[in-house]
Amino acid sequence: MPSSGQARAIGRAGTVAALTALAGALLPAAVAHADDRTVRGGRLDWGIKSSFQSYVTGPIAHGGSTLQGGAATVGGSQFRFHSAKGSYDPDSGAFSAGFSGGVRFTGHKKGGSYELDLTISRPTVKVSGGSGTLYADMVSKEKGTGKVTSTPQVPLASLNVSGIDMKGGAGPVALNDLPATLTSQGAEAFAGYYAAGTALDPVSLSTDLVAKSEPKSEPKPKSEPKSKAKPESGEGKRESAAGRIENAAVDWGVRRTFREYVTGPIAKGEWKLSAGAQDGGALFRFPRGEGTYDEKKHTLAADFAGSVRFTGAHGLDLTLAGIAVEVKGGKGTLSADVESKGDRGTTLKDAPLITFPAAAKELRPQDGLVSLAEVPSKLTAEGAKAFGGMYKAGSAMDPLSLAVALDGGAKLPALPDLGSSAAPEPAPEKHARPKTENAAKSADSSSNAVPIGVGAGVAVLLAAAVAFGVVRKRRAAADTSTSTADDS
Repeated sequence: MPSSGQARAIGRAGTVAALTALAGALLPAAVAHADDRTVRGGRLDWGIKSSFQSYVTGPIAHGGSTLQGGAATVGGSQFRFHSAKGSYDPDSGAFSAGFSGGVRFTGHKKGGSYELDLTISRPTVKVSGGSGTLYADMVSKEKGTGKVTSTPQVPLASLNVSGIDMKGGAGPVALNDLPATLTSQGAEAFAGYYAAGTALDPVSLSTDLVAKSEPKSEPKPKSEPKSKAKPESGEGKRESAAGRIENAAVDWGVRRTFREYVTGPIAKGEWKLSAGAQDGGALFRFPRGEGTYDEKKHTLAADFAGSVRFTGAHGLDLTLAGIAVEVKGGKGTLSADVESKGDRGTTLKDAPLITFPAAAKELRPQDGLVSLAEVPSKLTAEGAKAFGGMYKAGSAMDPLSLAVALDGGAKLPALPDLGSSAAPEPAPEKHARPKTENAAKSADSSSNAVPIGVGAGVAVLLAAAVAFGVVRKRRAAADTSTSTADDS
């Protein structure tokens, strides 16, 4: 006769077997023939190679990096690419996501050009059959010869995805801290700075999934009042009154280094948007512009909704609201109401913060839309006061983009889509375990849930099975040690 301990073990084994058999009988109806899903919205965070960044900005290269196409920075040394588009097959786990934006590294200035000149843009991650690859458009000046090469979608890095189960996802897909290694083609496109097999910075991404037949629902800004200047129902496709703006948006990131300071290790702060303002990663969008435009005089005046508040340590508390743009005489000015509560606190009303070029030829409407794309901006004397003297008048601020719809049928450019969460996040911990998160979002929670739509009874059985020790296969901690090669 078995002992009481053996009897309990046999009982547990029988219970697990029964639960597994019952779950197996019920689950196939829920998961079989899962529909392919479209990747729409999300971001990819990657430092490329942090030691390369240090070399570029260091005392030898005396260079820097510039962002392109809406790319942003996050944490201390990562670049954020946005607006993921691609596909995902829940049955096979095949995943493909392409992202927008780019970063250009320059250094070793000689005369009017740079000996080091490298641009990496439009990264794409593909995972299939247990392997992963990161592709990117590359424009590089070869080290030593100066030969410029431009190659689209170079297989730049191999991604270690071993042990990650990509199958069966229904909600957002997150791949965190994936180890990346430079490929032979990537080494060639990297202008000869590194050899194939060199460890690059780990890659993290998060993307939303929607069924192919379903459009992705866009989040609506909270407390968005109806605009009095907008046409009533049924008037949206009619031409507007002469000179009147139907809709408009201005995109401006304030200043990249200021955002990095706010969220960095000194201020340890954040920003919050309100009154309809939207976060595009590298920029803030102030929407619902109302005002007038004169095509003959090339003048424009518009007021926008939304505000942004920056807070952090050392008395940082700065709010910009009441955004307005005026264009005349080939020059534009962005003004705002400023409230600073810091050590050098100040309150300014309708203060001109920055100026930007707005040539007449760039203000000509096309298909009912007047637009300026990423034009440079400079801080004014009033703007310097707003920032408490942190920057001098004439300092370069972030580029500005302006879109003005002159009739109801014109569409404004889409805002960079960062996916389910647009809040700034810290860089992932070094040596973090790569993982996938297949989460079903609820209206008020972003916590992980069972990704496949099963009945409550089956969910309870699965929970009971887990309680008896049925554990998902987890990936072992990955070695994310970086190369110590001399970047010089």
